Amino acid sequence: MRIGITGHRGLTGDVEQKVRELLESTLRDYAMQDLTVVSCIADGPDSWIATAALEHGARLEVVIPAQKYRENLPAWHHSEYDDLLLHAAEVHHTGMVESDGSAHMAGSEVLVGLVDELVAVWDGQVARGYGGTADVVAYAERIGVPVRVLWPQGATRD
Repeated sequence: MRIGITGHRGLTGDVEQKVRELLESTLRDYAMQDLTVVSCIADGPDSWIATAALEHGARLEVVIPAQKYRENLPAWHHSEYDDLLLHAAEVHHTGMVESDGSAHMAGSEVLVGLVDELVAVWDGQVARGYGGTADVVAYAERIGVPVRVLWPQGATRD
């Protein structure tokens, strides 16, 4: 089984903890020895599920949306990003250079094309920029990839 991840970044501490619990719970639905998680490993749900999956014995594949992707992630996340990338069984690239909405959407399209199911940490709202979570969910639905939406009841984003 291959699952992909998309989700909101910059979640507050309380929402982060609830999302981490939802991701851990979701992973328990799969046989870890047969699971591959595909992620862009950005800060937030992308890296949280990747880390948890590796800790439980699943396989990780990484999609890098652009050559300049890492440098546009928060500096505090770089060491975690690098560590996850080191543990990736396979790395996929879009061939794009600039890390912008178009590259993020292209990376998400590659990711969705590689998976049997998409896990979306999504509040159900429209994307705040092209290539956001809502756009990725819409793309997955359009091409027939099942989407499992996770969002803590009553939680909001800033």
